[in-house]
Amino acid sequence: MTPRENADSSQAEQSPESVRSSIDVPPDLVVGLLGSADENLRALERILAADIHVRGNALTLSGEPADVALAERVVSELMAIVASAQSLTPDVVRHSVNMLTGAGNESPAEVLTLDILSRRGKTIRPKTLNQKRYVDAIDAHTIVFGVGPAGTGKTYLAMAKAVSALQAKQVNRIILTRPAVEAGERLGFLPGTLSEKIDPYLRPLYDALHDMMDPELIPKLMSAGVIEVAPLGYMRGRTLNDAFIILDEAQNTTAEQMKMFLTRLGFNSKIVVTGDITQVDLAGGANSGLRAAMRILEGIDDIHFAELTSADVVRHRLVSEIVDAYARHDEPTQLNRAQRRAMANRSQR
Repeated sequence: MTPRENADSSQAEQSPESVRSSIDVPPDLVVGLLGSADENLRALERILAADIHVRGNALTLSGEPADVALAERVVSELMAIVASAQSLTPDVVRHSVNMLTGAGNESPAEVLTLDILSRRGKTIRPKTLNQKRYVDAIDAHTIVFGVGPAGTGKTYLAMAKAVSALQAKQVNRIILTRPAVEAGERLGFLPGTLSEKIDPYLRPLYDALHDMMDPELIPKLMSAGVIEVAPLGYMRGRTLNDAFIILDEAQNTTAEQMKMFLTRLGFNSKIVVTGDITQVDLAGGANSGLRAAMRILEGIDDIHFAELTSADVVRHRLVSEIVDAYARHDEPTQLNRAQRRAMANRSQR
């Protein structure tokens, strides 16, 4: 529930005397702060309970003291984001307000201006607090599980960290893998070469690579073995040293496959496992290796579980609402802890 919705639901309650505050926005930040056709201003008016009026480069905030104080913090953080030359959008406004009204004390400006990777003027950054925690966990731990619904940036951010590590020469190669359950792990019955058989299932990984590296460089690195994209079945029997290894769609591994994959870890390597435990495609009701790993490995030092929710979806706003709608119809045991907490908080409101 947003601050404005909360205020609307408690209009009958006695409120403190209204206050007024004025903020002078530096002239060079006004356009970036308000957005194209004032779209950011409209987003602030929808989300915040305080009334906002703009005249020239002055913002006037009025309302109850707590609402005005929150609005002042939000505007201050958004000005810092604009001053860092990052583009401000209604989605960034929404994520910033969510951070400032959450339990933590993190600064949205610090979270949203953390550069992971830059290429040709495009910079990849976390867009939510949980995404930043996920990225920080990748830096701090050898094995990280990124668990959450579609659109939360689990794979994309892991790929950005992998490319960054390769460019910084922290690792010698990147290994990307995912189970090809739709075709079966035994791909021999499909026509064509190995590459032609597995490409449709690995396409999302290739797409992310092309966003982060020069397309003409990727084939050369793959030919040299610096970048390897392969189905999970081809990891068996190997020891992976000096590598950044990503297992995508891990909810579609069996418990045996997950154990096999994790025990490939060699020296000076890092593993990131991503998946969504609400989208298991295994046949015959087989137990998901991701679910089993979350139960078996919890509490082991240097293994971290980063949990993301619909609040971390960075696609179209409707994707977050779709995820929530489906979650309401799922068994609670199929949800991760962060999703259960989010649903419990919404029901209490």
